[in-house]
Amino acid sequence: MAGAVQHAHWSSRWTFLLAAVGSAVGLGNIWKFPYEAGESGGGAFVLVYLAFVFAVGLPVLIAELSIGRRGQLSPIGSMEKIAKDEGRSKGWSLIGWSGVVGGFVVLSFYSVVGGWVLAYLIKAFSGFGGYDAAMSTATFGEFITDPINPVISHFVFLAITIGIVARGVQGGLEKAVTFLMPALFVLLLVLVIYSGVTADFRGAINFLFNPDFSKLNLNTILQALGLAFFSLSLALGSIMTYGSYLTRDMNIPRSAAMIAGADSAVAIMAGLAIFPIVFAYGLNPGQSVGLVFTTLPIAFGQMQFGVVFGSLFFFLLAVAAVTSAISLLEPAVSYIEERTGIDRKKVAIYIGGATFFLGTLSAWGQSGNILGDIKILGLDIMGLKDYITNNIMMPLGGMFIAIFVGWFVSRKSMLDELTMSDTSFKIWYFLLRFVSPIAIGAVFISIIWDTVLRDLVACTGLGDLMGVICAAPM
Repeated sequence: MAGAVQHAHWSSRWTFLLAAVGSAVGLGNIWKFPYEAGESGGGAFVLVYLAFVFAVGLPVLIAELSIGRRGQLSPIGSMEKIAKDEGRSKGWSLIGWSGVVGGFVVLSFYSVVGGWVLAYLIKAFSGFGGYDAAMSTATFGEFITDPINPVISHFVFLAITIGIVARGVQGGLEKAVTFLMPALFVLLLVLVIYSGVTADFRGAINFLFNPDFSKLNLNTILQALGLAFFSLSLALGSIMTYGSYLTRDMNIPRSAAMIAGADSAVAIMAGLAIFPIVFAYGLNPGQSVGLVFTTLPIAFGQMQFGVVFGSLFFFLLAVAAVTSAISLLEPAVSYIEERTGIDRKKVAIYIGGATFFLGTLSAWGQSGNILGDIKILGLDIMGLKDYITNNIMMPLGGMFIAIFVGWFVSRKSMLDELTMSDTSFKIWYFLLRFVSPIAIGAVFISIIWDTVLRDLVACTGLGDLMGVICAAPM
């Protein structure tokens, strides 16, 4: 039952920041940001991404943390409690449910990619000597189409994640991030310096910071929005859960700004570590998910100290993956533990086990594997999960969080919860009430029309009933 377990708290502001930055900094920054920037033309995508992080994501991040700290429960429990306190419908708890379920779904494919990283870390120790484009592509293809090895890697990655979460906030989460996050920043800095000295750093700077807005379209803008939410771990229950472990003396706006700044810095640094290598060896920066697993090994196999550099890179990627994975598992574990009083270790194993089985579908859903022929809306199993969570659940969840806190929680309650100057509060409140929901809604509606409704109208005969609209040039 609710309240059966005493709610834990972070031992210090520093450990909270490390954990929250660890939640935000993950595969989204080091794996996803570089290849999406590469696919979308570089600088223009980076600018749009950063604009979404600070104008849309940061206000929602502050709102999520405030909900968590005020509720002192799991996302579902916190939403229920605050809605009741504010005299609002219990239906708002659906935001909490969406976050917990969304985090569970994301973890089910995120852990598969985390398993790939662990497998490639082992490969990196023995070196990528002799890898050319054909060999690298074939090696990755053989790995992801194998019915056994990706599942084993997926299991090992989840076992690490479960082991950390099962030990609780101070015994597991804090101890893990206190070691892993400083290690991540040191490793990333070393890799950036190495790329700057030995590879095409000028080409990377030009690519990342010289925008070509002609390469932007509705799809890349939605990708930037989804990536901003994905990289900040917004609307997945993680931030709200971590906020529930905050004490009253911690400054939420200042902490949120530091989290968003660190998250963006890591994404940019990842680009500065990866793209100099890509350009120095004449590789394609827009190689989708293969940028890390098929493109970079070619360079690691050719460069001096490639074994060391490749091993450091994949170890860095593994650290980033684990720190985010524990934040994705924590909301569901927190909710079940809080509502049932079942021992945390058992809950972590139960939820982790369910994640493993759902994730195995993603591992087997790669083209050429057991379930590779299954396509839904033209997407494989992992692609469908990614699209639903990244492009639908997270933006909509963020939009409703902004609407709830901005319009259905009293202004006085938020003034009491947040330590901000009057001017800063007015700016945040305006961004939360108007800019965040309108920006998210406009982009979301535009892309849904462009990718779904337009074809639906055309193929169902509704065009005959909507002649003026459908006859217009598309």
